[in-house]
Amino acid sequence: MRGVVRRFRSLPIRSRLAMLVAAAVAFGVAAVSVTCWFIVQGKLYEQVDSDLKEMVRRPGTIELLRNCTTTPQENPEGIRPNGYVQLIKEEGDPCVDPTSQGTVKVTQSDRDVIKSGKSSNGVVRNGTDENGNAVRVLTLYLGVDASDSQPVALLLATPLKSTQATLNELALILLLVSGIGVIGAGAAGLAVARAGLRPVDKLTEAVERVARTEDLTIRIPVEEDSEDEIARLSRSFNSMTASLANSRELQQQLIADAGHELRTPLTSLRTNVELLARSEETGRAIPPADRKALLSSVTAQMTELAALIGDLQTLSRSDAGTSADRVQVVALQETVDAALRRARLRGPELTIRADVEPWYVRAEPSALERAIVNILDNAVKFSPEGGTVDVRLKDGELTVRDHGPGIPAEELPHVFDRFWRSPSARALPGSGLGLSIVARTVQQSGGEVSLTPARGGGTVATVRLPGAPTPPPQLD
Repeated sequence: MRGVVRRFRSLPIRSRLAMLVAAAVAFGVAAVSVTCWFIVQGKLYEQVDSDLKEMVRRPGTIELLRNCTTTPQENPEGIRPNGYVQLIKEEGDPCVDPTSQGTVKVTQSDRDVIKSGKSSNGVVRNGTDENGNAVRVLTLYLGVDASDSQPVALLLATPLKSTQATLNELALILLLVSGIGVIGAGAAGLAVARAGLRPVDKLTEAVERVARTEDLTIRIPVEEDSEDEIARLSRSFNSMTASLANSRELQQQLIADAGHELRTPLTSLRTNVELLARSEETGRAIPPADRKALLSSVTAQMTELAALIGDLQTLSRSDAGTSADRVQVVALQETVDAALRRARLRGPELTIRADVEPWYVRAEPSALERAIVNILDNAVKFSPEGGTVDVRLKDGELTVRDHGPGIPAEELPHVFDRFWRSPSARALPGSGLGLSIVARTVQQSGGEVSLTPARGGGTVATVRLPGAPTPPPQLD
């Protein structure tokens, strides 16, 4: 059985659908055919039983048995009727009417009718005559014979040859019709399967083409008003390829941007190192002040490279998504306080005013702290010396306002792009990835971030995160 199931599962979907349709139709046709055959059999037998009971009511039937014998005889006209008529007793041979077609074999059920001694509509059964021909038998109790005081029953029978021939012909017709129906159902099922799976074939071809050519611009045409499963699958495939194409484009852009950003510090670093190496090779000493400046430049460039690589790693982890095991309930006010301590160390000449209220969110703690530190670093970087940075956390909304030069309106749409830096800020240290990391981290935490110009100058960074002012209850 397992081998049959295994072979069935190895067949193509079209063949399996055609076989299932044919099997379902075969089951239905078989059930209808068998039911029809039994209904017709019952109706024919009802007609035969009605004819037998009509013989009992026919005048002269009982009188014909007065001169009955133990063997059938031909009537004076030489005509043998199409039926059997005989009397039976509890003991002894049956008494056969002279015009009877033959003798019916008496069974125990006939003798039980005699023993019961009750007059009723009689008992109907199937039986055979002395030659083995099938007959339909009606046994009817008559009473006690006055000659020998034995109970007597009348046995009437009619041949079933024509009835059985009709039933056999009906069975043959039903068998032929069922076979034609099953074959037609199989062919129709195969045609329907081919028509229904044609969109799946197109989808399969598209998937194979994408796997072969890596062309993510391939799309499957879908009717706009179609909402069936195939249309939904096609839309999902188109959406998947579009997402993959967009991801590939972003990846290529990230590589190109990273290469561009790395080229400048690497070129400067190479130049400085070559100067130091040439000095050693030629024996021409570099003045101590210039040598110190070169070493300081090398250190700064290495620091810039390390920061850029760290930002790229952080951004790649953000692109890969946040793992569920790293997400936990975070006290946002504590994260903001930790970021404020770091910001005050980086800008000791600034005044940072903070108003922080409790708020609890679900996020990755280290990533969230890094995002808030980046926001505060921007505020410190662009604040004038002796300036003020206002930080406020209330009802899940964190605002950081600086009093720097602000961001021009035409540059606001690009502030969260990777490696984007304002022309006025290109001379300042940074990789151009800080706000991109902020935007990705906040979005993965279910929040949103924005930068807007502040009244009176400066910029306001706003972060909104879903949460609650009280921590959730701990689960055991």
